[in-house]
Amino acid sequence: MIFTPTRKAGLDRLQAFLPQAGRHYANSRNYDDGVPEDGPRRNVSQLSPWLHAGLISETQVINSVLSAHSPDASEKFIAEVSWRIYFKGYLEQRPTIWSAYCEQRDAAFARLRSNSNLADSYDTAINGKTGIAAFDLWARELVETAYLHNHARMWFASIWIFTLKLDWTLGADFFLRHLIDADAASNTLSWRWIGGLHTKGKTYLARADNIAKYTANRSNGPLRAEGLAEEADALVETVEHNRATPNLPAPLQLADLRHAYALIVHDEAASHAPLDLPHPPALVIAAARPEARSPRPIGSHARSFASEAVRKGASIAAHAFDCEERAWTSEDDLAAILSAAGLKRIVLPYLPTGWTRDALKPELEPLFLNGHAIEVLNELSRATWPLARAGFFGFKKKASRILSELGIMGI
Repeated sequence: MIFTPTRKAGLDRLQAFLPQAGRHYANSRNYDDGVPEDGPRRNVSQLSPWLHAGLISETQVINSVLSAHSPDASEKFIAEVSWRIYFKGYLEQRPTIWSAYCEQRDAAFARLRSNSNLADSYDTAINGKTGIAAFDLWARELVETAYLHNHARMWFASIWIFTLKLDWTLGADFFLRHLIDADAASNTLSWRWIGGLHTKGKTYLARADNIAKYTANRSNGPLRAEGLAEEADALVETVEHNRATPNLPAPLQLADLRHAYALIVHDEAASHAPLDLPHPPALVIAAARPEARSPRPIGSHARSFASEAVRKGASIAAHAFDCEERAWTSEDDLAAILSAAGLKRIVLPYLPTGWTRDALKPELEPLFLNGHAIEVLNELSRATWPLARAGFFGFKKKASRILSELGIMGI
């Protein structure tokens, strides 16, 4: 499937998927049928690239699905969208999980540099040469297509951790470097869930028979996975990631925009449309930072989608608001860009915990400190993120009530 980095392409994909979002999705979603030759996969939405880039929103997706299917028929799909929201909220309340991941990843890469046997094992895994047929195919598929079916991601992570005995952060980094829909929260917490760190002691063990069952529809038949680990002892960590109530921005008010401002679009919010700004900006600034995902090179598909989504998003916004646009790269000085435009204030979509925040926040910090920066967060995230205090299923029950209160019940 070709992922075009525009809001229109995301909306088109949503409309095309809607007929399958009910019972069909519930019955077929777990099957990894391989990469089709003539378009998108038919049993999953593949909306995640546009969701991560903020080109479409969870609110829009849920409303559209509920307009086409009953809550009961669409429950499985809406649950998948809810997992995405839950992971965002969970990481927002425990940002040390992300910083600890980055530190452990960097230490793991350092060990590769000093241990040739470990480095060889890592290279064998990422190049798809382990001899485990299913794993090797997925490793190549990830690099070549920048996408993996969700079930394949789970099997891959389990084999990486429990069979190959590689550091989980290196696997999570491999995903972040290549997945076109890579997300700091979903990716990090999913790998931790597989390894028994998210729900402490609960692990996910890939089994050859399960892989064969759910890959049976592939054109060349089910995938083989010989020699897999038969046990999955949970990973452990010494640090405790305590929960803290996130400091989320209040709803945007018209008075907040009474002075001229620049709008910044970034990797996780490349479109102005979901922001529904009550007053237009005087300048649109494109701030793409896909290279901040990892200290190692980013896959060409993932890098191109993120960069182009932000670039095109800024251009579309500038045209819509009849204003200038500028690019703010990691080599540019934001203060100089604002000064040249005669502006002191910025508005930007909320920066969640992750690499985009790490890359942009240091230079934005002075503007926040002097009250010249405003972050915008959608109502659904503001209402649901604080509910992600413990496990998913408790969150899901509470989030269902929030959807009703916010009127997200179909258009």
